[in-house]
Amino acid sequence: ETNVYIGNHSHTHKYLVDLKHDDFIKDIDTSSLIFKEKLGYNPIFFSYPFGEYSSIIKEYISKNFIFSFGQHSGVIDINKDQHELPRFPINEKYGDLERFKFLINLYPLQYKVLYPAEKYLTKNNNPPPFKVEFFNEQKNINNINCFSDEGNKWEKSNIDFDKNVLNINFREKFLFRRGRVNCSLNDDGTWRWFGVQFSIKQD
Repeated sequence: ETNVYIGNHSHTHKYLVDLKHDDFIKDIDTSSLIFKEKLGYNPIFFSYPFGEYSSIIKEYISKNFIFSFGQHSGVIDINKDQHELPRFPINEKYGDLERFKFLINLYPLQYKVLYPAEKYLTKNNNPPPFKVEFFNEQKNINNINCFSDEGNKWEKSNIDFDKNVLNINFREKFLFRRGRVNCSLNDDGTWRWFGVQFSIKQD
């Protein structure tokens, strides 16, 4: 027996952060109405198109869905925000068998708080201050490696620790419309991972 869950992915699949607020609401409400008409219910899952969202978008989605997925890589655990759930891409570009084996053997890198809460960056908050507070019980946290693509260049992140709080000091602004941070930890042979995606306002 196989269970299949259908999720909502918006009506137009446009960049939601580029829409005016009323157009965004109309887009989501239209998709929900079609689901109710065709299937009799609105799904509990929502996947942000291109993984892009702002705090305003996330707030509205959270009132209409139970779980929401971004497009940042990582492993889901009980401490992850249920409206900012990670997902690894498995497709023609990132879908070979060796990568699949690697992904299914990853463990979550759990944390208490990740800042900033706002993942939509404008000229006023780009680059953002970035910090992650880990649990005191997390071993080997100083073995962490982070990479980020500010300036449209993937490089090792400039990090420092204050006890169990990781700070990333970004080298420059994020330029592409999606900015990413990926962190991994070799925890006594167990690989742990989390990622973050920012949406960058395009002028």
